[in-house]
This record gives sequence, C-alpha cells and structure tokens, in this order.
Amino acid sequence: MISIREIDHIVLRVVDLQAMLHFYGTVLGCPVERRQDDIGLVQLRAGRSLLDLVPVDGPLGRAGGAAPGALGRNLDHFCFRVEPFDPDAIRRHLSAAGITAGAVEQRYGAEGLGPSIYITDPEGNTVELKGPPRPAGANPPPV
Repeated sequence: MISIREIDHIVLRVVDLQAMLHFYGTVLGCPVERRQDDIGLVQLRAGRSLLDLVPVDGPLGRAGGAAPGALGRNLDHFCFRVEPFDPDAIRRHLSAAGITAGAVEQRYGAEGLGPSIYITDPEGNTVELKGPPRPAGANPPPV
C-alpha cells in the first residue's frame, strides 16, 4: 500500500514566467529555491512543498504541447495551506497587489472543514488559500 502524506510539488506550465514569478514569489511569498534555466524550470518553495514553473517556450515546456488557455487546462485548482489565516490581512495584502479575492467560504480539505479563499493567478489558474480546520463540534461560522 502507498501512504501519501502531503503534496510534494505541483508543476504549472506558464506563458509569462515573469508575471508568474511576481505573483507566486512576491504576492504569495514563495521564494525561488532552484533554477535550471537550461531546461526551463524554476522551483519555488511553498511551505514544505514546491511549486515548479515551466515556461511553455523552454525545453521542458515544449515537450508538454500547447500552452494552457481558456479552452484547455491541465489543472482545476490547487490549494496552499496558509498559517496564520487572517482573512482581513490576506484580503488587504492581495488587494494592494491588485488581486481580487473571492469570498471566505468553508471548504473541506486535507485537515477538515475550514475557511478558504479562491484567487486567480496571472494565467487563469485558480489557487485556494486554506486556513485551519474548525475544531470538532464547533458551530458553523455565521453566513
């Protein structure tokens, strides 16, 4: 049996590497950990996980076919667990960066039901920012 603990890394094929580096590096605070420009790979640290950005015009990117777009995607969304999860501070930070955030909703994730916010990166990928689970038996938050 295989026992999965957590997401190790996610690979996004990207059209505009600089815009994506700004979004994930500056706005979401994922520092560049490793670059392999000769093959077209930038790896950013996202907590205990990695987010790999692969430009579609680089060697790795060309091997993956057409660029992602409105009519074809290779990913619905992915989720970063955020701690601390302060919805007001997160919204202020995103707004200052020109990012529109969705409503805070209670969604189920790896740790249980808890708050999350959906945002969209510069290339149309949906990113979920997830807070801690509600304690067992806690009343649901007001709607």
